[in-house]
Amino acid sequence: MMIRSNIAKEVRKAWSASAPLTATALLMFAALIASVAGIFLDHRVITGVPAWLKPAKFAISTSIFAGTMAWLYQYISVWPRFVRAMGWVMSLVLILEVAIIDFQAARGTTSHFNVATPLDAALFGIMGTAIAVLWLGSIGVLIALGRQKFSNTAWGWWLRLGMLVTVFGAAAGGLMLRPTSAQSEQLQTGNSIGRVGAHTVGAPDGGPGLAGVGWSTQHGDLRIPHFFGLHGIQLLPLVGWLMLRRRNGQSDRNQTRLAFAAAASYLGFVGILTWQALRGQSLVAPDSATLVAFAIWLVTTVSAGLLLLRNRTFGNDFTAARTTI
Repeated sequence: MMIRSNIAKEVRKAWSASAPLTATALLMFAALIASVAGIFLDHRVITGVPAWLKPAKFAISTSIFAGTMAWLYQYISVWPRFVRAMGWVMSLVLILEVAIIDFQAARGTTSHFNVATPLDAALFGIMGTAIAVLWLGSIGVLIALGRQKFSNTAWGWWLRLGMLVTVFGAAAGGLMLRPTSAQSEQLQTGNSIGRVGAHTVGAPDGGPGLAGVGWSTQHGDLRIPHFFGLHGIQLLPLVGWLMLRRRNGQSDRNQTRLAFAAAASYLGFVGILTWQALRGQSLVAPDSATLVAFAIWLVTTVSAGLLLLRNRTFGNDFTAARTTI
């Protein structure tokens, strides 16, 4: 009963911060349930996976993103009209994108990169425009966070940097829109093509993939860095929350340094994943160069983290920081 009461309380707080984004999060959760049911009831397969797996993945991802944005809005008090408008814009765009993905799944065809018919091309074009608008809306929220004053400076930077990583992660999705070498050759010879772009590097989409997510186990997959980049707005604030609760006497300045170091490390991690995917290499089969890159990243991250955590500056802001978030 207490857990249910706490959930209801958080939903009310999110609704007060942004009703459109909160409603979108709840609607996408309902869409997730419907898509999961579709996986078991509809036995059709699209690009090697159940037809409703992609709608389910986008539903849960959209629900998490919209819910996170509604939560983030609780910290933004600047530019109320602009921020409110961004909430409406992002909500409508998110619903439109998932609706098109569901519509195409119901038709038994793909949504992304599909230009096989005029209808498919028009829907993919609408999705591309909607995603661009969503990205611009995310930049608007990032700018608002940059203007917002926080009672705890470090916490403000954890939020800003998390949103910055998400903006970069969303932009990385543009790499999937480039025609593959095979598609370019067909276009150069004057032949029509049914797909423009792909998420798999080195092979057509639809090959063997990891259970649940479908990431290629044999070739590069640009969905991997895109996924980790998009979720920076959840992961970095979570790390920041844990650091501030267990700050062990560190000053706000040092906590801010920790936030920047964590964001730099996270971007480095996403960068390595992008480099690996662009070389046509599967996440589960890294070569020696990739392993060396990950080793350097890990050693650098751990060393910087230990150095910052050992640099403790005791001050009067210890208690205040724990009570502001």
